[in-house]
Amino acid sequence: MTQLYQAGQGQPTDEIRKVAEYEGIDVQKLTRRVAKGHVVIPSNKNRNTKPCGVGKGLRTKINANLGSSPELENVQLEVKKAKIAAEYGADALMDLSTGPKFRQVRQAIMESTDIPLGTVPIYQAGITASDAKKAVVNMDEDDMFRAIEEQAREGVDFMTVHSGITLDTVEKIKKSERVMGVVSRGGAFLTAWILHNQEENPLYQNYDYLLEIAREHDVTLSLGDGLRPGCLADASDIPQMGELLILGDLVKRAREADVQVMVEGPGHVPLNQVEANMQIQKTVCKGAPFYVLGPIVTDLAPGYDHITSAIGGALAARSGADFLCYVTPAEHLSIPGLQDVKDGVVASKIAAQAADVANGLKSAWDKEMEMAHARKDFQWEKQYQLAFDPEKARKCRERRPTAESDMCTMCGEFCALRMVRDNI
Repeated sequence: MTQLYQAGQGQPTDEIRKVAEYEGIDVQKLTRRVAKGHVVIPSNKNRNTKPCGVGKGLRTKINANLGSSPELENVQLEVKKAKIAAEYGADALMDLSTGPKFRQVRQAIMESTDIPLGTVPIYQAGITASDAKKAVVNMDEDDMFRAIEEQAREGVDFMTVHSGITLDTVEKIKKSERVMGVVSRGGAFLTAWILHNQEENPLYQNYDYLLEIAREHDVTLSLGDGLRPGCLADASDIPQMGELLILGDLVKRAREADVQVMVEGPGHVPLNQVEANMQIQKTVCKGAPFYVLGPIVTDLAPGYDHITSAIGGALAARSGADFLCYVTPAEHLSIPGLQDVKDGVVASKIAAQAADVANGLKSAWDKEMEMAHARKDFQWEKQYQLAFDPEKARKCRERRPTAESDMCTMCGEFCALRMVRDNI
């Protein structure tokens, strides 16, 4: 019996109760939001996952992408990345491994962490077909659904499925004036498959079967934006919006089948288009939780895309996005290292907090008030405790020490707080 079904019957699950307690929200209110599909709690029945709510009225959540590639595969390195991401506040992880040891990486991450884990099963199907049948485009629908079922049985909590790419949307891509075409790796797998085989996308054509698997294991579907823009010039174009319209229908069908579902979004979007993109998705997808990559708001900052995405992420979450997929400084350049993962998570946490404050979330404001009082009273340890990166904050102060504790080297004896305090 799925969480969505139980919520629809007015029965809060253990996961709903735990999320309600963590978020400080009435359990019946949360149950109703889960029942409507406005909140999802990714938690596969085959895994003991720490419950995490994503959606309306909850704290903005952060996802960290991990995973090996054929160019760099180290299982223990990916485990270290997972632990660092969790330590610095990631609410969920996605394993995007495409190296030959993808199963080992996935299993190791699941064994070493308890936060929700997502995957993109088409990667496994494509890798397997590439090995056994010489090319990704030679995979068949059995390969695709075999990967989905295997990962569902293993305990994967949410899966990105590119069910919105169809024969028709691929034709639109061919006729469009896009600069960068298809930049989603999973989207490219399926686009190339459709072009090569001239057949409909099995994840669209057999969507009901996909829903059966998800319902059986209580897997949350994350409807992938395979046609997301890969540069600002392609933002909000016909292929992107055409796919979104299809995803809106697929959201409805998932809810009717008692399957939790969220929707993925762009991508590279100019700052002035971010709010509109969020509002269109919420309208078309009837309030389904929105999971966005960034958005990245300028293409001119390789090495600093954790910053470009934090700017876009803050505005996106302020405008309705519920789940921010981090972007690291290595984006577009290389597979991320340990420091990249940390920097990406911290940047996304900053964006999420900024949005939660702007949205009036009490828990976010409580933290801001704690920090304000800690700064006013020169409580350095408290400030470190509240910081997203305590270690960095501590090092910044300790490398420029002062003789007196109620000042820092920026202002010294001319500290504004001290001057006013000492003359009251």
